[in-house]
Amino acid sequence: MKTSIFKILFIISLFPVGGICAQINNVAVNNYWSQGKAEVNVYEVSQNRYQENHSGQLVSVFVTEDFLTDKQVKNERYVNENSAWILKNIQLKKFTTGVYDYSLFNSVFTPIDRNKFPKSLKVSASSQEWCGTMYTQFNLISNTDYKVEHNSYFETEGDKTTRIKKSYLEDEVFNVLRMNPLLLPLGTIQLIPPANYIQLKHLQIQSYKAITSLIPYDRKEISGSNLMQYKIVYPQLKRSIRIVFENKAPYKIMGWFEKFPSSFDGKTRTTSAILKAQKMLPYWRQNSLKDAYLRKELGLN
Repeated sequence: MKTSIFKILFIISLFPVGGICAQINNVAVNNYWSQGKAEVNVYEVSQNRYQENHSGQLVSVFVTEDFLTDKQVKNERYVNENSAWILKNIQLKKFTTGVYDYSLFNSVFTPIDRNKFPKSLKVSASSQEWCGTMYTQFNLISNTDYKVEHNSYFETEGDKTTRIKKSYLEDEVFNVLRMNPLLLPLGTIQLIPPANYIQLKHLQIQSYKAITSLIPYDRKEISGSNLMQYKIVYPQLKRSIRIVFENKAPYKIMGWFEKFPSSFDGKTRTTSAILKAQKMLPYWRQNSLKDAYLRKELGLN
């Protein structure tokens, strides 16, 4: 990963004074993340699939919790000392293709102490549609490598377990960005594409060369002032993604744009997700009929 000190200083200058520091993790110091609620975001989606773009909706939930680092599950009983405070991101994307539905689910568990735990501990992702189901899980082992379990309905993929050495996960980018955009890797790196993307494209599970950058957002797809974007380009995959966010804490993610060629006609189209609603909610306690009004306020389908 090669980024000059001059480029880093320029990037820092793009954020408001006192609003960011390369050593400060916003999630660790900002009361926004410690109020006993989760941040629920609803995005309007245009999904590249088959030979068209399809409308849909994505729910993204950010919440902190305690996580067992050995078992890599939620700490519920507090009898195990191997525990870390993490930022969890849940994403649920739903869209239709003609008569049938797709449902993509993704959960990422990233320790807030980035010095002790520089990599996310776990990613689990599933893809369901009328043909069948795929499930992929990454578990960090040996502090550097990921054990990957992949279960698929499709014959050419089947069920298999692999191991990937010393790579970043694109799936954890959203969590790290919320902690501090300057903690994101910059320059040329090895990056593992998102698990849901691997599933939809039936890719070999491995890392790929990627070129990353952090620059001002100067387009008109999303309204707002002082916006930044984190961009990832995979030359081999002919894929890129731009994540647009506010340049001050808590670094709200306003949307993202993902370009890649369709597997069915080879034409490059853009999948987009644009933020439409956001609320801080203790959603795990809001599960009765009287709480259904919140879905209307969030614009949930």
